[in-house]
Amino acid sequence: MTYLTDTHSLIWSVLQPGKLSRKVREILENPAYTISVSAVNFWKISLKYSIGKLELKGILPQEFPQIVLQMGFLSIPLTPVEAVSYHNLNGNRHKDPFDKMLIWQAMRHDFTFIRKDKNVMKYEENGLKVVW
Repeated sequence: MTYLTDTHSLIWSVLQPGKLSRKVREILENPAYTISVSAVNFWKISLKYSIGKLELKGILPQEFPQIVLQMGFLSIPLTPVEAVSYHNLNGNRHKDPFDKMLIWQAMRHDFTFIRKDKNVMKYEENGLKVVW
């Protein structure tokens, strides 16, 4: 099974694993699962850090790709096809464009999305699989 992390889940897995649910920690630690991290996650981390809305406790945003590799996660790009088909995401249940793109990527690839958010869970009726 393949999972896609939301940005908070990624940050917590690196800096504060205790904030993750037991189920998510077990998934992230199980080598039988593929854990994907999108270029969108890295972009959001960099943006939030640059405007002072994200404290990374001594880690710089540019360190995250290497950290992800060391954790055994897979980095995935945002493809042109995903970008131009984004308008097909039905519903306006979430305002953050980064999160919406991650939702779209998870749906397009049939990944299970790792996220705790009741608004994101509303996309399950559109086919999104969510775990927390």
